[in-house]
Amino acid sequence: MKNTNYPAVKMKQGCAKRVKSGSPWVFSNEIDMTAETKAVPAGTIVRLLNATGAFVGVGSFNPHSLISFRKMASDPQTEIDRAFFVKKFRRCVELRDALVNSPFYRMVHSEGDGLPGLIIDRFDDIVACQLNTAGTDLLKDDIVAALDEVLRPSCIVLRAESSARALEGLDPLYAVAKGTLPDVVPVRENGISFFADLKDGQKTGWFYDQRENRSFVGRLAPNKRCVDFYTYAGGFALHMGIGHAREVVGVDRSESALALARMAAEKNGLADKCSWIRDNAFDVLENMNRDKEKFGVVVCDPPAFAKVKKDIAAGLRGYRKVARLAAGLVEKNGILALGSCSHHVKPDEFFTECMRGLTEAGKTGRVILQAGAGPDHPVHPHLPETAYLKCLVYQLD
Repeated sequence: MKNTNYPAVKMKQGCAKRVKSGSPWVFSNEIDMTAETKAVPAGTIVRLLNATGAFVGVGSFNPHSLISFRKMASDPQTEIDRAFFVKKFRRCVELRDALVNSPFYRMVHSEGDGLPGLIIDRFDDIVACQLNTAGTDLLKDDIVAALDEVLRPSCIVLRAESSARALEGLDPLYAVAKGTLPDVVPVRENGISFFADLKDGQKTGWFYDQRENRSFVGRLAPNKRCVDFYTYAGGFALHMGIGHAREVVGVDRSESALALARMAAEKNGLADKCSWIRDNAFDVLENMNRDKEKFGVVVCDPPAFAKVKKDIAAGLRGYRKVARLAAGLVEKNGILALGSCSHHVKPDEFFTECMRGLTEAGKTGRVILQAGAGPDHPVHPHLPETAYLKCLVYQLD
């Protein structure tokens, strides 16, 4: 029998039902915060017990975070070490290799893969990791060693500048744990070449979550004039270009992101049909409506408008405004694709605000796709928050 010797943390009376039913999270107000418990260093692996001392789970503990306990195992003999991560990573890779036909994917999706606080994106033999909790931060050496054993990558990058780290009491993180990171990293998605910046780009450098939705929209682009707002490195734009669009316009406020999009357009032989606008998306939307421009396909996939709960109302107004302005640019029988990555915004709320935006624009139509992230972003059945992505595609009258 293994001797884990992890410190014990107790829950308050009557608070264990949810976690025993399958939720991996325990909140701070559900923990018996004794002086000894409060003194446990953030990120420590602990044994969670209910109020009577019965075992509940093994996981990371942070007495200073709203989510104090994050469950990682149900077996009291589990050791959270390199071997633990090797086993988990091999399972993740096996699933992704079956789901995605190239080694470019979300390899680990946090709680969805039973690894809370850990995000890993694979770029062939380069991997980028987000360590978003105190637990994953303390375990980073084991995580890196396990990645090296499972994938033997040429480069491992550790990145995390998200607000989640701040909530855990952690500073932003950037480190190259193995190898040398190129300035630009190639990405393949649906047979199309892209480029990512894993050092200064957003999140891990690329957004694999929209892979299937980009492919769907690209198939609707033949012979149409298309525009992609918040294009970042050209994801939707180049899918429409490869999909035989007549013309593609990409809009983003980041010059560095547009540089990657231009590079990808050149690589795919699409430079002549693609143009890029560096500007605020709302300003361009307003100006194009004023000039009565029309497009066969309009895509708006903005960054999160509601990053925290207090921003939900403002975020919903933002999504309604985007829908209204974008709908105004869609030609008769054209296509409108709208996205939201705000996990605080529920799918029905996003649907309702988009509908209101279309109504305000005087548009009618039909939803032809209501989707989320691709299958390499698994959803934890007890955490609807892990189904963060919403994508709606309409044909408008």
